[in-house]
Amino acid sequence: MSDLDTLYRELILDHSKHPQHFGLADEDGAHATSHQKNPVCGDEITLRARVATDGQTIRDVTWEGSGCSISQASASMLSDLAVGMSRTEAAELIAGFREALRSRGQIELDEDVYGDAAALTGVSKFSARVKCAMLAWVALEDALARA
Repeated sequence: MSDLDTLYRELILDHSKHPQHFGLADEDGAHATSHQKNPVCGDEITLRARVATDGQTIRDVTWEGSGCSISQASASMLSDLAVGMSRTEAAELIAGFREALRSRGQIELDEDVYGDAAALTGVSKFSARVKCAMLAWVALEDALARA
């Protein structure tokens, strides 16, 4: 295992053990909640996105969930990234993440764009784990469509 693989593994475990934005925020203001479940492995994420009064800027993303370290770390990483983005920026981020994870290792996530979530690039080589990593991203996409 390369040093980079070790670093990425440690980053995923750290986000899993010390999740960011964990715990659903109050339902005040414009918000939407999405619950997603991976029936294959049982991972679950409930994500709440709150939108600023301009109707476009993501003010807050909070979540609760249970499951493997990949699904929990992915939710933590996404919640850090999405705050302050516009709906359009978030949609582009989600589309790029989806494309990379479906590439079977052919497309790497840019660390400048995806931050810690770039550590999930290697998941694309394991098709059974792609849904785990995508769960929170699908929840945000759904929540923003509802908000």
